[in-house]
Amino acid sequence: MNSNNLLKKYQERYCIPHLDLADSGERNRIISFVANIFLFLFGAGDLVAIFIIHHANLAEKIVSIIYFGIFTIVSIFGILYSKGIKNVSKEKAYILKTIPIYIIMTTALGASLYNFYILNQPFNGFLTYCLTGFLMLCLFSFSPIPFLVAFFIAIGIMIPGLYKNFGATGLADSILCAILMFCLSLYKRRTEKKQIMLLKKQKQNLEAKTFGNFTLMYENKVVKFTRTKSNELMGYLVYKNGSSVNTKELIAVLWGQNKDSKNYGSNLRNLIVDIKQTFNKLDIQNFFIAEYNNFRINPEIVKCDYYDFLSGDKNAINNFAGEFMNQYSWAEETAGFLEMKVMNNRQK
Repeated sequence: MNSNNLLKKYQERYCIPHLDLADSGERNRIISFVANIFLFLFGAGDLVAIFIIHHANLAEKIVSIIYFGIFTIVSIFGILYSKGIKNVSKEKAYILKTIPIYIIMTTALGASLYNFYILNQPFNGFLTYCLTGFLMLCLFSFSPIPFLVAFFIAIGIMIPGLYKNFGATGLADSILCAILMFCLSLYKRRTEKKQIMLLKKQKQNLEAKTFGNFTLMYENKVVKFTRTKSNELMGYLVYKNGSSVNTKELIAVLWGQNKDSKNYGSNLRNLIVDIKQTFNKLDIQNFFIAEYNNFRINPEIVKCDYYDFLSGDKNAINNFAGEFMNQYSWAEETAGFLEMKVMNNRQK
């Protein structure tokens, strides 16, 4: 297999369009923000300790001051950067929100080499190397190629010290560990791509019709829930367009403003179970999201005339005939709002 075929094979199996990775980029941003807070506490805390304990002979601790100073500066940059890129376009979201991940990775690998050679603690250095790799694999979404380059450069620098301190067997085990981490990064990326492709395929088959009566369809068949209120609950979540709705609000919408949450909480839980079971039978994934006391849908994986209307799609606007989820009284105000938008659009 020549290099061109190998590259093509890699792209087919592991490359994902950045637009499809927008949600992964946001998760990277949030996790890196938290990670940088811990790095700041680590770096700044150790700097303070050095200045307090060794204030009389700081010149002897200059290497440690530089080491922890780098951690502090990098973490401050990471915190500010992660906050600053919260609201970027979806096209740029993954690239911009993943940059802090590579900065953290590079800093942590630098720390492993510092421990390995400067502090003369090879075991701690290699342990830091391994922890960095496996935490990256567990927490973040990233391309395997930068991961491969960074980790093999680091292990390459460590090879003389690994052989000196752990012998040929230890060196072989260390290289095997690096290869294993790279293979796991490929496996993770392949799994991530399969999941994204599954969701994109699902979007082609999952449709929420809101003009007229609300109907949820999958593979051109109406999704039938066991309980009548389950359909209304889904209709309300579709109307909320991905925003989270708490238990109290759902009970008020489904059973009335003055209904007691304690008495109707069990009724709502039964609806949640019904929805989950129905979607599991149809293999509809990542659409209905139930978190602690909060519920929402993922609008990215469903076709919906209402969403098309809001985005300015002319066909959706022309297809609206003044009716929006007719069977639900709470939707009447929205029907009036959409009618006004149609009238304003015609006047332009």
